[in-house]
This record gives sequence, structure tokens and C-alpha cells, in this order.
Amino acid sequence: MSTTNISEIPRADELLTTKEFDQLPNTFSEPAWWKEAVIFQIWPASFCDSNGDGIGDLGGVLSKVDYLKEVGADVIWLSPIYESPDKDMGYDVADYKKIADRYGSLEDVDKLISELKKRGMKLMMDLVVNHTSDQHAWFKQSRSSKDNDKRDWYIWRPAKRDERGNRVPPNNWVSFFGGSAWCWDETTQEYFLCLFTKEQPDLNWENEEVREAVYDIMRFWLDRGCAGFRMDVINEVSKTYVEDPSDPKRPALPDAPISDPNATYQAAHMLFCNGPRIHEFMREMHEKVLQHYDTITVGETPHAKHPSIVLPWVNPHSHELRMCFTFDLHDVDGDQQWPLIPRPFDLVTFKSIVNKWQAFFSAHNGWHANYLENHDQARSVSRWLSDAPEHRKQAAKLVAMMQTSFSGSLYLYQGQELGMKNIPKEWPIDDYLDVATINFYNECKDRTIKGLSSPATPEQVHEWAALKARDNARTPVQWNSSPASAGFSPDGARTKPWMRVQVEDAQQGWNATDEAQDPLSVLNFWKRALKLRKEVGGGLMVRGNFWIVKPEDPNVFAYVRNLGHEVSVLVVLNFSKDEQTVRLDGQTVNKSQQDGKLVGEFKGNGPCKTLEKLRSRVTILLHNYADIDGSRDQEVKWVDDESFVLRAFEGVWFKID
Repeated sequence: MSTTNISEIPRADELLTTKEFDQLPNTFSEPAWWKEAVIFQIWPASFCDSNGDGIGDLGGVLSKVDYLKEVGADVIWLSPIYESPDKDMGYDVADYKKIADRYGSLEDVDKLISELKKRGMKLMMDLVVNHTSDQHAWFKQSRSSKDNDKRDWYIWRPAKRDERGNRVPPNNWVSFFGGSAWCWDETTQEYFLCLFTKEQPDLNWENEEVREAVYDIMRFWLDRGCAGFRMDVINEVSKTYVEDPSDPKRPALPDAPISDPNATYQAAHMLFCNGPRIHEFMREMHEKVLQHYDTITVGETPHAKHPSIVLPWVNPHSHELRMCFTFDLHDVDGDQQWPLIPRPFDLVTFKSIVNKWQAFFSAHNGWHANYLENHDQARSVSRWLSDAPEHRKQAAKLVAMMQTSFSGSLYLYQGQELGMKNIPKEWPIDDYLDVATINFYNECKDRTIKGLSSPATPEQVHEWAALKARDNARTPVQWNSSPASAGFSPDGARTKPWMRVQVEDAQQGWNATDEAQDPLSVLNFWKRALKLRKEVGGGLMVRGNFWIVKPEDPNVFAYVRNLGHEVSVLVVLNFSKDEQTVRLDGQTVNKSQQDGKLVGEFKGNGPCKTLEKLRSRVTILLHNYADIDGSRDQEVKWVDDESFVLRAFEGVWFKID
């Protein structure tokens, strides 16, 4: 494995522009194990309960390793399993080197790494280092006195006073979960910054000792056999500071601009996302830790909506991370500040965002984390397509066809391979357990009762939660049709699952056991799609170019994938419950690329085959209507040589000769 000398790494003030990156070799199409990998995310509490205590655990993960291998996973990513008070489902870490008792032990992790290695698989851990738990030893020391050695490990500031002399927070930042982003400490009479819950104080990355402590944690896990990290909200570790004349030793964190005149606290992401030292910190991390191991790394980077912002993170010449999670696509039907408030899904916007990231990274040597679902996002089949009984199977397969035909390292979330859907609308609000939903519901309820302006009524929050809440992704995995817990816990378990299980859904065949035995199931379709993804055209689906077709079509998503001149694949997906006629001809690709509004600067890279007289030039590689009526018919309904009809949620991969 090659290493890079610190003197070769550009300083933060030497950040390259996109044009300067383009002068360096483009390695986008070159293979690498972490590019080809299918990463399967496990939300441990909801994956599989092995001991009957109602909480998923490492024993449950170990029991499903062969299943994960059969699905097609190469890397298993575990969401946080560290010691934690669990105020935010483990994202409030109290000890980074200890496993929470409810999940297991370090010995269980060692065994998991060993069992995965036997099967040619790897383990990726969640690294949560923007903040810790307030029960972490570091914070306990930090809050013990202003003179403690770890006082400056967190972000402390004195109170301000309003015009009436009342104590108020140091600035007007709003927390992600509502209310002020500052929490008052009675012992030392100062506020500490907490961008998430009040039990999750933000670490001070300006302090070199903090960064060294983080690097020590990373080495601990890498030396144990972990292959890398998903880094939680890593672009928030560098905050924006300004001089404070009243306290020269501690610069101030400035007020955010007023975006909601009716709110006391304001969205401040522009002041703590992608801050002034972020690339300096990431390159230091690479130089001191990552370059010494063969890793897979993915940074969670909210509020990074243009690929040029993310490119310095993921261009290999930057020496930072392998790839990043961005949220642009998931903001199509919502907003990061108010994620529960839905907007109508618009396929044209959705397509333009996909094209933006796919085309830009191919042209400029970035790399993308290709994901649709995770622990923070609702189920894609319910959110963007249809989970109605008559459409769900085809729609869930359409999701698989789309995601497996995008470039980037593919992330598959537990239950997605089964076509799991959102929480039923009939479930009461009390069945929702996520802090974000609970806080938003209570805030709206309180404002409504007081007659104040509110972003929603409590009834609306309940309705929207069934569409957008994080809990939609956190219902336990449905392993079989058992009436007790759908196989999540052992039969006769002494404790109910920590969260309600969609048992009725599992009993209708939406479970791993039944789907494994059904050749036409969503599970078996995912297995086939993941296999084809790696086999077709020498990796063109993973590392090829992307050419959007008919970007203005409001119902059909179509694009060409190619890698050189050898093989091209046309992907056509009907996002509608109605039949759609698709016409493609020799000018379609060129005309599509000239769409200034929807394509703009994000054009396909390299040559692309034309699409005239397709009927005689294509072979079907993958089709979600194959065998739907029990026959072997895989035909597409052609109208003429250049037109065909797609049925409800029908999708097809065509190999173009």
C-alpha cells in the first residue's frame, strides 16, 4: 500500500479548483475493491435479536452472515454499537472502545470480523466524532471545572443577556432536533454547544489533543481488523469563528442569518458545515491514520449540494476520503432543516440531481456513495414509488434496477433487499420512538395549544411521519411470518421487540424466509441485479459514464451507461402507475445533452452510442416484468423499431449492440 508524505499534501489554503483537479490523472474508471463493493448497512437494534431481550445484537448479526453473503454484500457497515446512554440510538457515544452490553462485547466484534474474513467480506464501523455523549469521561472532566485539562475539548461560551437582562445562549443557532443548540451548565455557569440533543456536546476540533484522541480511536479499530469507517456528520467538525473583543482567547460563533422571523433560533448550517479548516483536518487524518491502512471511508456531508463542494473530499489527489454521503437527492421531497415536512415528489428534479452527481464525478474524478435508503431515510418504495399491494413488488424491483445501475460504491440498507415498506398510516403517534419525530410533534403541539405560529398541526405531523419519519427505516427486519415478531426475536422471547414489528406485512409474504423460496421475489431480484452490476461490460455500471436521456419526461427515467466503446447499456424505468410510451431515435442522446436547464454543465463524458432502430440492436439483460404471469415471457411491448410501451413501474436494462 502506498503512502503519502505530509509535504506532498496540499494545505487547506491550497485547495485545488475543479479545473486544477482536471489537470491531474483521472482514475474514475480504474477498479478498486472499495469501488466495486456492495456495502450492507445494519442498524443493530432492529436487525436480529439472538437472546430474546427485544433488542438486535451482534449475536443476531453473526447468525445472518451467510444470508448477507448470499445477498451479495462485500462489506458490512454497523451503525453505532459503542457504550452509550442511547439518547439518540447510539450516536451519543460514552466509550469508543467498549461495546454496549445490549449489543454484545469486543469478543463478539472480533468473531464477526473473523467470520466475515472467512467469506471474503469486511467490516466497517460508524465513527461518531463531531460530538460525544455527555456521559463520556472526556465531557465529565470538561464540565467539572473551568480549569480542567479537558475544558477546551468541548465548545464552551459564556451567556449573553437580552434587553431585559435575562440570560440567553451565546448565539441564535437552532439544534437539529429543535430549540437552542446551546445547553446551560449550572456547575461552571457557561453554555456548551450541542447541535443535536442536549446530551450530545460538540467536540472542539480546533484543539489538537481532540484530533489526536480521535486518531487513536481509529487506530484501535483498524488494528483490530476493521476495514474503515462511515463518519457521522464529519463536515460539521470545523465551525466558523469570529473575533470576540471581550474574550481574545475564545473567538465567538456568530449569529445565523434570520431565515424564520417567527422562530427564536435559526438554521446555521452555513456556519458549521464545510467550515474553514475542514480540509486541513481531513488531510491530517489521512496523513496520520488512513494512508497507513487499506480502508474504505465515507463521510456524511449534509448541506453539500454541489459536486464541486464534495470533489475536494473525494478526488484521490486530495488525500482525504474515498467517498461522501450527500443529501441532495433526499431533499427532493423535503428539507434537511424540517425533514418531516413533505414536498410533492418531482421525477424531473430527481433525475437532474442524479445526472448532476453521476456526470460530474465521472468527468472530474470524484467518487460517489450510491445509496437510496439508510437509518435516517424512509423506505424508497413507499416514498418515491408505490407500496400499494398491486404495485409494490414491481416498484421495489424498479428501485433495485435503478440503484444497481448507478456508478459509485453501492450501499444497501437492511430490509431494502426485501422491499420493506413504511410504517402503516394506522399506527398511532405513540409507536414512533425517534427523538426527531417526538420533538417535532411536541413542539408543534405546544405551539398550536398556545396559539402560536407552527410549521404544522399535530395531526399533520402524524400524517407526515408515516411518509418521512426516520422510524420508517427502523422497524425490525422481517425474517419470517411468525406472529410474535416476524422472526426478529426467538420464539418464546421474554421481552417484546424494542420497536413495533410489521407482523401483518410479514405474514403476507414480505419476509426473508418466504422470499428466499420465491424465485420471483424482490430478494432474489436484488441478488440477480447485484451480480449483473459487477459482470456487465467490465464494470460499466460501477465505473462507467452516464448519459441522461429525455430529462424532461415527468414519468420515465432513462439513461445510457458505457465504458469505452465495447458495451453500452440503456436503462429505462417507468416511475408511473400508468403505461408510458417511450420513443428514442438517433438524435435523442444529443438532444438530451443540449437541455440547458435540466442538464446544463453536467453532460455525459466521452462517446455514446446513438439509439436509432433500437428494436433490432438490443438484448434484454434485466427486466422486472419477467415471469410476472408465471410464463417465461421477457418481451417488451414494441410499437415500432424506435418506440415501446412500459407498463406500471416497469423497468428494463437493454444491452445495445
